[in-house]
Amino acid sequence: MLSRPQFAASLLTLGLLTAAGTAQAQVLSDSLTLDGTIRSVLEANPAITTLEEEVNAATSRVTQSRGGFLPQITGTATYTRIDPVVQVQLSPDAPAFQLAPNNNYDAHITLQYGLLDFGKKDATYNLAESRRLTAVDQINVTRRDLAYSAAQSYYNILFVRESIKVQNAQIASLQQHKREMEKRVEGGVSTRFDVTTTDVRITQAQNTKIDLENQLRNQQVQLARLLHKPEYADVPVRGTFAYQPTAIDLNQALTQANENRPEVKLARDAEQTANLNLKLIERANTPTLGVGAQLGGKNGYLPNLEKFRPNSVGVVQFSMPIYDGGKNKNQRVEALANIRGSQARIQDTQEQIRADVRQAVNNLQSSTARYDNAQLQISQATDALTRAKARYRYDVGTNLDVLDAETSLAQARLARLQAIYNYTLGQYQLKRATGEQIWAGTAPAK
Repeated sequence: MLSRPQFAASLLTLGLLTAAGTAQAQVLSDSLTLDGTIRSVLEANPAITTLEEEVNAATSRVTQSRGGFLPQITGTATYTRIDPVVQVQLSPDAPAFQLAPNNNYDAHITLQYGLLDFGKKDATYNLAESRRLTAVDQINVTRRDLAYSAAQSYYNILFVRESIKVQNAQIASLQQHKREMEKRVEGGVSTRFDVTTTDVRITQAQNTKIDLENQLRNQQVQLARLLHKPEYADVPVRGTFAYQPTAIDLNQALTQANENRPEVKLARDAEQTANLNLKLIERANTPTLGVGAQLGGKNGYLPNLEKFRPNSVGVVQFSMPIYDGGKNKNQRVEALANIRGSQARIQDTQEQIRADVRQAVNNLQSSTARYDNAQLQISQATDALTRAKARYRYDVGTNLDVLDAETSLAQARLARLQAIYNYTLGQYQLKRATGEQIWAGTAPAK
């Protein structure tokens, strides 16, 4: 099996395991470029939709928190039947009269408004807004990882296709060599043993091709799953697979990563949320001052108990928490611990980002060296094959020399392809490590 470096493994798994969303999947064109593959994956994956709905929910909570700044108005209407009611008789000869009616009606509108709460409403609003921003940033993280998983799957397909071409070239060369040997056998110059050994090498090359074709089918299945197009047996991918080296500035890459990586933004969001939560807790035991008014009508007034009359009520209320059993104190301890934890997470995230950048740069440098070495190997193997064929043609070399040279040339070509593949993915690994948005413009966050 050919090795393939893995990056964004966790989100690739997410992309492969999420439920199918065919209603949202984009109809694929005749063939997909890299940009088209990334766009189609992002539009088809329900994980993005799930996170967008979480943003919508967080936005709704922000809107709900704004309600605390507005007066609350309530309309109420009640009917109450009382039996028996208190009756009073002032003298034996006087008729008794009721102090309250049997049927009680009450309809009113109540208005309540908090005048002063020492920043509780502001703290609640700010905390809800911070959580909304965190939900938005989480979308960017998921979109980033899905985009790079799509790029990896795209280049996997191109790599295996090119590897199959190399294998086909080796098989064709071996078959041509076999035909020449058969002519030599007919002329009595060579033996059938040489033909048989060549057949063995052809079979070995065909077995390698079978493995590569199986890898290609599996890569097609994985990309079709990312695209949520399980009916695609052959995803129409097109593109070039070439070695395109670029200059690398490690210090610039480290600076860019620290500024652009969404993980840093998420870690800072967590710290901001923890600080705002502490502010809300600190204001939980502060007093509140509110006013209220009630306008409406009811019956039950003397002397005519049944008459429905207008009435009004005005209220000014001051509330001061006195003792909560130490709840607020313990909440502050918890909030401070969360702040310290989020600060430590920021530091750990920054260190991990620096390690990601350095590893990506190291991989690119290693792939460059391997490519240069593979180029040299191809040149040497090509020369060795030419010489082996010439020696065999003049009966000063063996057929085994030719077969070994053919194998060495094919392996050198595959090694060059592997180096190109590793370098190409290494470039995207570096882009991911520095926070570059290769998906920008495909599906912006709401």
